[in-house]
Amino acid sequence: MKKEESDLKIMEEMERKELQDRYIRFDWAIKRLLRQKANFDVLDGFLTVMLNEEIKIVEILESEGNQERADDKFNRVDIKALNSKGEIIIVEIQNTREINYLERILYGVAKAITEHISLGEDYDKIKKVYSISVLYFDIGIGTDYIYHGQNHFVGVHTGDQLRVNERERNVLVSRLPAEIFPEYILIRVNEFDKVALTPLDEWMEYLKDGTIRPDTTVPGLKEAREKLKFYSMSPGERLVYIRHLEDINIQNNAIYTSKLEGIAEGKAEGLAEGIAEGEAKGFAEGMRQVAVRMKETGVDMVTIAKCTGLSEETIRSL
Repeated sequence: MKKEESDLKIMEEMERKELQDRYIRFDWAIKRLLRQKANFDVLDGFLTVMLNEEIKIVEILESEGNQERADDKFNRVDIKALNSKGEIIIVEIQNTREINYLERILYGVAKAITEHISLGEDYDKIKKVYSISVLYFDIGIGTDYIYHGQNHFVGVHTGDQLRVNERERNVLVSRLPAEIFPEYILIRVNEFDKVALTPLDEWMEYLKDGTIRPDTTVPGLKEAREKLKFYSMSPGERLVYIRHLEDINIQNNAIYTSKLEGIAEGKAEGLAEGIAEGEAKGFAEGMRQVAVRMKETGVDMVTIAKCTGLSEETIRSL
């Protein structure tokens, strides 16, 4: 009995040590923890690294996106904050695919601008907005894992960028385009596959697999090591958190299954087309066409032979 008790204690100690090095996902932290002022330093650090300038959040702003919704367990999680310069920063995490995602972040930025200027106020009250999207799905083709975009005025014929000189700035405009127009940062988490050498890389490591180095000095991550520990949650909180992760996996599996079903349907359509052609040109030629289509869609040799009656040698020659 004593040995069993000893083994149980050893297992519990091993589990405790393992859990101590496990950290809460960033989307859950944004939803439940980083809205609290005591934890702003984690968000400050993340934004400082992403925007390459020191950022201090002074308050979390209310908006539709901050509210709990039935579908946010596996879809969008976002936070809208005001920094010490009076600029609005939207941080959004998207766990699953969305066809019109770019349109939605544009709408979110426009809405944030109009929410924070009253009707009749001067346009100089408009706040600059930063939109940072942490994406766990592919959004186009590119070789980088972070993309940055902003409005620029470029000469149609010369290709130069319009700059405002001091005289024009004092008389005609009070702020430069870079001080007014929104900036968009798209973070493609799944595309990160580097060895972490920079603060940005270390943040990408955490976003992708929850890793935080014990000796990290990266802004936000050293605070996250203390405030985002899985082990620090109560058993009830852990259960809710684990269900959140399961919901994400279920949703992603459903999307992947739909994709496979679409591929299978395409293969079936190809087979049907081949059979139809065979009826018109003769059974033998039809089976050859079927075999060609099946090969093109990646069906294995044995299956093709069984379906068409053709020999493997004939199939290889097609």
